Amino acid sequence: MSFTLNSVKAGFLGLLLFSPLTQGAEINDVQTWWNLTAIGSFYQGKTKSPVKYWLEGQQRLGDDSSRSTQRMLRPGVGYAINETTSLWMGSAWIYTGIPLTRAPFSERRLWQQVLWVKKYPQLNLTSRTRLEQRFLEGNPKTAWRLREMVKMVSPFIYKPQFSIVGSDEVFWHHNNFIGQRNQGFDQNRFFLGMAYKINSTITTEIGYLNQFIHRRGAANFQSNNLSTTVLFNLS
Repeated sequence: MSFTLNSVKAGFLGLLLFSPLTQGAEINDVQTWWNLTAIGSFYQGKTKSPVKYWLEGQQRLGDDSSRSTQRMLRPGVGYAINETTSLWMGSAWIYTGIPLTRAPFSERRLWQQVLWVKKYPQLNLTSRTRLEQRFLEGNPKTAWRLREMVKMVSPFIYKPQFSIVGSDEVFWHHNNFIGQRNQGFDQNRFFLGMAYKINSTITTEIGYLNQFIHRRGAANFQSNNLSTTVLFNLS
């Protein structure tokens, strides 16, 4: 299967058109997001095991990037079914503060996901389907949320260490919680940026990330973010 640069550009344009960039959010913010993620494999002697690990840490600065708005730790373990597909499960701890909420709170999560990565000569495709069970501080009811992320990475032909990156992720509440009708669309995140492969282990992704959050009983929230991700491939 072959892809041309024009088809990649068309795909990125499609992500842009279907993302909520043009929606008029009632509350806006400018944020700075940092993400460090390491994905690797366990070994049995010198033989690589299909069992894998996921270590992720995030720091998000909000309120015009003036304060810590969210902090996150997300470890997990996975199993590679084949070269393209792996199954994962793990936990997470998240702190959320102003301006995402007026009353800062901590949250624990359990999560399960299916990760599919397919590499073509000029395009890498990723699909990540994640199910979360969220245990919110002060709320006895478990919040179930489904997330679907589609990502495209297209290396430059003459400078393959550089790539164009585009992704879109939709969040969907499965049930009602915190005494409100939360079921349904939760939020969308659209990213467009550049990647630089430092070496065979480390890749950075820097670009613009738009986050739109649909709120029940309150003003919707939209943030325009500078997002920096450092990925460690330790497989």
